[in-house]
Amino acid sequence: MDPVLIKAALGGVATLGCIGLFFGIGLAIAAHKFHVEPDPKVEEVLHTLAGAQCGGCGFPGCEAYAEEVVHNADVPPNLCFPGKKDVADAVAEITGKGAGSVEEMVAVVRCSRVQGDVHKKYNYIGFGTCSGASIAFAGPSACQYGCVGFGECAEACPFGAITMVNDFPVVDPDECVACGNCVSACPKHIIHLVPKANRVINRCSTADSGKVTKSICKVGCVHDKGCIKKCPADAVSEVRGVVTIDQEKCMEYGPACEEVCIKACKKVKVQCLQPLSLEETYKELKQAAA
Repeated sequence: MDPVLIKAALGGVATLGCIGLFFGIGLAIAAHKFHVEPDPKVEEVLHTLAGAQCGGCGFPGCEAYAEEVVHNADVPPNLCFPGKKDVADAVAEITGKGAGSVEEMVAVVRCSRVQGDVHKKYNYIGFGTCSGASIAFAGPSACQYGCVGFGECAEACPFGAITMVNDFPVVDPDECVACGNCVSACPKHIIHLVPKANRVINRCSTADSGKVTKSICKVGCVHDKGCIKKCPADAVSEVRGVVTIDQEKCMEYGPACEEVCIKACKKVKVQCLQPLSLEETYKELKQAAA
């Protein structure tokens, strides 16, 4: 080989090595000069959190929440939903904040497409996502307000609490930690987080008229307003065409109403209002969807 070429190659290697060494020393000096010691409180909080990285606290990961809950007085210590009360109490003790109340929540699908035997209006061919299918005439389901059924909510759940059975999401209340990922993922906005202590839930989100609903769903809400009139707590109303329950009013009134809203609902042979019996509902949905 030509000695000139060898000399040129070795010179290039030496030059690149010097450049690398120069920048390496510069980075080392900068890292030493700008080094910030980690806040021991942040580290302690981070090791206390559940570590699920679910984002349910509203921050992008556990580390971000640990930073904010230590340094921001407005961030409460009870936002780690997977950790529940034990973690909230521990974080409150570390940060010197009041833990506040930790109400156990659970995700509830406000749709009865399976029990209602809602048929498809067309066979969808396209991207197998709920958000994609819902763009095409509100999805393949005959109910434009109902579950699309492609399982974006199940994919978004980091805890495996949602199982798709017969193209319908079934939430296991024992596995759900109320992180809210499924709520954000649902393009139809039919998944809600509700306190486990609630007594009554509306399983239907339709804003269609009773005539339309009865033609496509056996158990959908027909808006006869019997539940609204019968409620002594004035907790049931119709908001933008959807029957809605003010759970705070309902719980304050207590069981003395004997769940007359559910009885009124059954009189018109529908089941959109149901007791919030999570385990029982979970079993029923599994059986109906199988």
